[in-house]
Amino acid sequence: MIGLVEIPLLVLAWLVLLVGLIQNLIYASYLIPAWRELRDRANAHDDEATWQALRRGDQPPITLIVPAYNEDKSIVANAHSLLSLRYSGFQVIIVNDGSTDETMTRLADALELVEIPRAPIPGLVHAEIRAIHRSAIYPNLCVVDKENGGKADAINAGLACTRTELFCVIDADSILQPEALVRAVQPFQDPSENVVAVGGTVGVANGCLVKHGQIDQYDLPQEFIARVQAVEYTRAFLLARLALSRTNTLTLVSGAFGVFSTRVVIGIGGFDVTTVGEDMELIMRLHHRLRQDGIPYSMRYLPEPVCWTEVPSTLRGLSRQRIRWQRGAMESLSRHRGMILNPRYGRIGLVALPSMIVIDVLGPVVEVLGYFLVPALALWGILDLDFLLAYLALTFGFGIFLSTASIVLEQGSIERPTTARQLLSLAWTAVLENFGYRQLNNFWRLTGLIKHFSSTPAQWGDVGRTGFREEDAS
Repeated sequence: MIGLVEIPLLVLAWLVLLVGLIQNLIYASYLIPAWRELRDRANAHDDEATWQALRRGDQPPITLIVPAYNEDKSIVANAHSLLSLRYSGFQVIIVNDGSTDETMTRLADALELVEIPRAPIPGLVHAEIRAIHRSAIYPNLCVVDKENGGKADAINAGLACTRTELFCVIDADSILQPEALVRAVQPFQDPSENVVAVGGTVGVANGCLVKHGQIDQYDLPQEFIARVQAVEYTRAFLLARLALSRTNTLTLVSGAFGVFSTRVVIGIGGFDVTTVGEDMELIMRLHHRLRQDGIPYSMRYLPEPVCWTEVPSTLRGLSRQRIRWQRGAMESLSRHRGMILNPRYGRIGLVALPSMIVIDVLGPVVEVLGYFLVPALALWGILDLDFLLAYLALTFGFGIFLSTASIVLEQGSIERPTTARQLLSLAWTAVLENFGYRQLNNFWRLTGLIKHFSSTPAQWGDVGRTGFREEDAS
């Protein structure tokens, strides 16, 4: 006989199970659209189109904006890597965001910088620009030296100096594949779609061998913490974003690599400097403003091109990153809550944002609650133990299936030589992440949720990167 005290606990337990079921159904709904998008891209002979575009050299002008803060160990090598990209005409703007190390000195010495007069575009929020320099060696490279203001602030300063119709944001510690830009701009060349933003896959570079600023040899990270992120990134990009791209409901273009329409982004005021999730907030604001103004548009995610980045390899660094990501998602949802369940905003308001609420708001709360409540009720005999074990087996099994399906999709879309050993390692990691790592990640997300609703000031924090594994090719 269940007493009055047990009834609320039982209701909470069923709520936990229900939210978990809805999350799984949301992820399951991504499978078919993601598969269809990959199939259509394969039928369109995307690789041939890329190489034909390279031969013609008719890509639209683009500016690469590289925000840099205390990157003196790698900034010169990264600049040379970007300058070697295969593209007919592009500019590189490195924004020194008030670095306190030798970043500016090393750029000045290696690139022979000369100060030039240039008037930034007004109307964008950014800290004071001290000077603008051009390289005497590379005419298509500029360096903006400014007071410290954060990543979004630095991007806005670079955007204020941009004169091309497209711009690309890339992290200073990331590596682009040589043909990445050519692939990324192709959707913009179709006037019927009015593409305003394109994102590409971000791959985990930990474990890879870097030579001449490019990935020379692909390998998986040795550390479990980094390797499990490789599984996460595959699931996030090759499953969720591919499906959302097909329905034009993308809510995020990764801050590590994204291409945008300069006119459109400047028209909405550039990046928001008051949030730690400036990449998601920009995409949400683009949806908000363009649908509000009745302007047809599309945002695309492409499985290729690939941007390689180093992910945190310690629990301390990873926790800071995930707490920050959660806060950024919550800030974006809060600032654009008027779109939620509002028919005026179509599928982004009726489907995408409610799904975010289930996954990003309810998800961490009910999952952490469930870790304690559901087993306790089962032990007390309020929940049937056999049912609970069957449900957990189904939930974990489905999570493993989704991760494995993402890995399979990746093999059909990313040009990456993967060995049987690496595939087995990824599959085994997809199993292990459900036992400890997933639970820890939910605690971090819950922490970010709590901090969002508290008065704790948002900070970026150091995630403890150690640098790429490089080989001297000389």
